Amino acid sequence: MQNLLHLREGTRIPVVVITGFLGSGKTTLLQKLLSSPEFSKTAVLVNEFGEIGLDHHLIEKTQESIVTLVNGCICCTIREDLTVVIKDLLSRRENHQIPYFDRLVVETTGLADPIPIIHTLTTEPGVMEYFEVATVVTTVDAVSGAKTLSAYPEAEKQVALAGHVVITKEDLVDNSILGEVTARIKILNASATILVLPLMKIDSKVLLDSNDYNFSNDRLGVRSWMNYEKFESTEGLCDTQARGQRLGASHTTRISSFCLSFDKNMDWTAFGIWMTMLLHSRGEDILRVKALLNVDDMEGPVVFHGVQHIVHPPIHLDNWPDGDKRSRIVFIVRGISREEIETSLLAFNSAAKTMKLEKGSKCADISISSGLQIGGRPFLRRGAPSWMK
Repeated sequence: MQNLLHLREGTRIPVVVITGFLGSGKTTLLQKLLSSPEFSKTAVLVNEFGEIGLDHHLIEKTQESIVTLVNGCICCTIREDLTVVIKDLLSRRENHQIPYFDRLVVETTGLADPIPIIHTLTTEPGVMEYFEVATVVTTVDAVSGAKTLSAYPEAEKQVALAGHVVITKEDLVDNSILGEVTARIKILNASATILVLPLMKIDSKVLLDSNDYNFSNDRLGVRSWMNYEKFESTEGLCDTQARGQRLGASHTTRISSFCLSFDKNMDWTAFGIWMTMLLHSRGEDILRVKALLNVDDMEGPVVFHGVQHIVHPPIHLDNWPDGDKRSRIVFIVRGISREEIETSLLAFNSAAKTMKLEKGSKCADISISSGLQIGGRPFLRRGAPSWMK
């Protein structure tokens, strides 16, 4: 792999992950997308060719586990470790054994957790240098979606990690049921874009060109990536769910999403230690974090992004996306209340600023032993994490 694809910075191959619970219409969506002209120069990793029912009129060439379609799309079955399959595709492309592709789509099984795929793409040597996660597309069945999301944690997680949620079989339900499914999705992931369209009319470019797991380094790109405005219309839904009055479940075992905003600037060292400790103690329950932070002694904001234990290198921007310079943090979590997270972060930030004033230093040495908790658990460690340096 060392000599493959000498890619310049910022030219890694985007990956779209398509997921959805059993019977949610994921395969039907993929069938429609495969016939789209926009799928040219796209490699698609599927579970079984038989499941997606490739029309023989669309097939140009078949070799081993790879099928080339007439529109230039490459389909490959996942018969072994994902890392091996991706590296093999890249090698075949470089050696001109398959058509050139500049986008990768990965279909998961109905019970799959998308996080291991994201982990492979962002941390696996020989893969992370050439690929980057662009978005996660999740299908939800309008007929049984609400019950599925209540009964199966796997389905909840698939929605929680999505950039786009496609509601299928919408023609089989009335508006009240569709509204219930939509509300449930917004509780799990308020920042996701929800598409309620007949599958035949879905614009494949909307899904393929999305970049929810990254952002363009411009004002509109950052604002679109944070998408914090959507949380303003879901606060009532989240409050109802948090009181345990919705869907008959306690918030301590449910996934929820919320956006915190802070008027005071953040101490970068305090935030780094607090976030590291939060991930150390509750990492499995922190499904995703997106933050735009107003940090002490910096003109522009700092962008932070994490998926469970995976933390992307923070990015320092020159300018704010708009005139509002409050720090904002979007959380998608499981079994952790908004109050627990907000209270502990405010305490850490306040303690750091107090120590700076007392010591007259620009950099606080955080050594807090006042019984503070992070995500409901005691703070026991000290020191700045490596990712923030």
